[in-house]
Amino acid sequence: ILWRNEGRAMMQQQVGAKLRRQVFRGAGYLYHAQSSSCLSTTEELFLDAAEYGNASEVRRMLEELPELNVNCMNYMGQNALQLAVANEHLEVTKLLLRKKDLSRIGDALLLAISKGYIRIVDAILSHQAFANGERLTNRPSQVDTHDDFFAYDEDGTRFSQDITPIILASQCHEYEIVHILLMKGARVERPHDYFCQCRTCSEQQRHDSFSHSQSRINAYKCLASPAYLSLSNEDPVMAALELSNELAVLANIEKEFKNDYKKLSMQCKDFVVGVLDLCRNTEEVKAILNGDSESCQSSETLGRQNLIRLKLAIKYEVKKFVAHPNCQQQLLSIWYENLSGLRQQTTAVKNLLVLGVAAGLPVLSFIYWIAPSSKLGKLMCGPFLKFVAHAASFIMFLCLLVLNAADRFGGTSLLPNMTIHDHPSQLFRMKTTRFTWMEILIISWVIGKIWEECKDIWSQDIREYISEPWNLLDFSILAIFMTSFVARLMAFWHAYSAQCYVDKHHTDLSSITLPSEIQYFQLARINWMPSDPQLISEGLYAVAVVLSFSRIAYILPANESFGPLQISLGRTVKDIFKFMVIFITVFVAFMVGMFNLYSYYLGAKHNDAFTTLEESFKTLFWAIFGLSEVKSVVINIDHKFIENIGYVLYGVYNIIMVIVLLNMLIAMFNSSFQEIEDDSDVEWKFARAKLWFSYFEPGGTLPVPFNLVPSPTSVISLLLGLREFLWDVPEGRSRENSNNEMELNKVRQQQEDLSVEASLCPTRHQNIINRLIKRYIVKAQRDKDNDEINEGELKEIKQDISSLRYELLERANHDMYTLAKLISQLGEVMQARQRGEKKNELATLS
Repeated sequence: ILWRNEGRAMMQQQVGAKLRRQVFRGAGYLYHAQSSSCLSTTEELFLDAAEYGNASEVRRMLEELPELNVNCMNYMGQNALQLAVANEHLEVTKLLLRKKDLSRIGDALLLAISKGYIRIVDAILSHQAFANGERLTNRPSQVDTHDDFFAYDEDGTRFSQDITPIILASQCHEYEIVHILLMKGARVERPHDYFCQCRTCSEQQRHDSFSHSQSRINAYKCLASPAYLSLSNEDPVMAALELSNELAVLANIEKEFKNDYKKLSMQCKDFVVGVLDLCRNTEEVKAILNGDSESCQSSETLGRQNLIRLKLAIKYEVKKFVAHPNCQQQLLSIWYENLSGLRQQTTAVKNLLVLGVAAGLPVLSFIYWIAPSSKLGKLMCGPFLKFVAHAASFIMFLCLLVLNAADRFGGTSLLPNMTIHDHPSQLFRMKTTRFTWMEILIISWVIGKIWEECKDIWSQDIREYISEPWNLLDFSILAIFMTSFVARLMAFWHAYSAQCYVDKHHTDLSSITLPSEIQYFQLARINWMPSDPQLISEGLYAVAVVLSFSRIAYILPANESFGPLQISLGRTVKDIFKFMVIFITVFVAFMVGMFNLYSYYLGAKHNDAFTTLEESFKTLFWAIFGLSEVKSVVINIDHKFIENIGYVLYGVYNIIMVIVLLNMLIAMFNSSFQEIEDDSDVEWKFARAKLWFSYFEPGGTLPVPFNLVPSPTSVISLLLGLREFLWDVPEGRSRENSNNEMELNKVRQQQEDLSVEASLCPTRHQNIINRLIKRYIVKAQRDKDNDEINEGELKEIKQDISSLRYELLERANHDMYTLAKLISQLGEVMQARQRGEKKNELATLS
């Protein structure tokens, strides 16, 4: 027939052109697939019709050629379905899906997902093979797929065997396809813990550890995808925060895939920030920061927001989320709780308020102790005034440390070789070991701080307490202070015991000889033993004073000018600890080497440098600052070889330590400072939020040392607790636990228990979250449409034109066939009429 012959001629021309292209592409045997020369002409026409979208030809061949092998492959190992899907020919795909023995439907689905062909994906998912949701969840390597439509064929697929449709769609950020797959029952199994020793993980690790790691990464790429987070979780914000921390932990465990996991962790954090950025009112911001407050009523304290999500973000260091303007505005409103008008006041007014609170702190503490529920008591419970009160208390403590040494600012005539007595029978040490009233105030402050730290440890997990560097600094300061006071008390006790002996046996010490153990307490400081408890106490006290003044850096993030500097200082301290590993290695190496070289020359050198291990340490340490002499390596005897070796080692040490390592440390400082400076606003706001949060928690209103006085409320609570403990009285209500970790676990458990109920009757919070997620998806799709590559659009237009050409050709051929048929019928009618006319003429003549 005419139209069929023309169609075949055109297809044969295309086959010839394709064969010519294959000559330039290379030999088909490289792909271990069926060569085009092994295909029949019909199969070649069939594959080309599927590739170029000739739906009419494909339909004709499927109908008229029942023996046609629909699974035949070209030299690339691609069958007709794969070719049709790759070129987005929907009609051809639908025709091929009607065949029952069609193979590689699963790979065609993955191909359609990777290219974002939603209509083709929907058509393939309508196939009866996907009626069971397991085919969308299980990987090809998880089930026995021999001779199955989803069989994994390394030579004929573009995807690895651990890729499922939902994983691929999530990685490609195809929101609509992910939604379709989720509605079909597709899910992603969360990878087991990295250290899991279950049978499945052990077998996979033993069989192929690389494939096992790749499958874990692909699964996490799906779980961390904004598309999957948005559409598969009841609470996408909480899921993203938890997943970001899990991925950050894995980045530190699986070093070989560190960059991949860090990128996925950052992707989760960006998702949370993106959702927060779409909030349009305060209610929506609170819904994200607080979670479902309707199901977590126990977390509310005095009507204040629980900020459970924000606590989690701070814990996992999601800095951009915490520093976001929407989040910071909520924090600021809580910070100035009950003092909303103070935000609009000038700096001078705020400074006057701070000075007033500091000056009247004893009075304010007494009022709060008497009436904590009064208006002034509630103001004292506010985060801002609580911060001011604690800061003022700390400044007072520093002033006490300074005033405690005020009597020695101009020097003292009592040291080192003069003693003083108040009466003839008094030992000198009774004058030096006695605690002054200033020191008693310092001790009271330290005890109050210890009580405050004990309450913090009781209210939170010990691991969380230790993880905070400022808590470790507080613990160190308090431990050193207490050790100093105990040593001072021991010195006083020894002196008091000696004084008791003197009081018992003598009345005047001017003309008697005391036993040596008693006479020791009459000696001037210059004659004290190095291990004297008072000397140890004074040394530890000096260290504690230095650390106490460094503690002032804790409140610096409250100020915008000093906050970034304090953050940079903290980062440089971390750099110093890293640097110390290399520094100590080099230092110890040269110290031991120089000691071994000069240890035999004690008394035969210009000085004692390197003759002992202690002198070696001192000489090399001060050489870093240029305070050691070059003559330290000179020997007074004629041992030039040893002396030359000493010169070389000492010179190499100075080159390595001073020129190389110190400059490297300076470069590290500069890099750390530049990192903070480049993102100083985010870093400062995150640090300020951490500071603010420490004052958001209930309790701890009275600063040190006023917290040592038990309030009436505390006494009542203690009595009730004792009654419940002794008589086992059931509690009328559940005790609120301020442990953040327990609170988070409780929220997660409640969310799991309410997930089914929420789907049937969503709460106000869930409606808000759904609204925000819809905005996020719309924005993501709009951004994706704006970022589409023009080449892809042109290719799609080209394929549509190709399909339209075949449709027009089919219509033209059909019209030509119809016209030819009409002409033939007309000719037959004309011939019949002519024959009739001839018969009539013959009949007339006869």
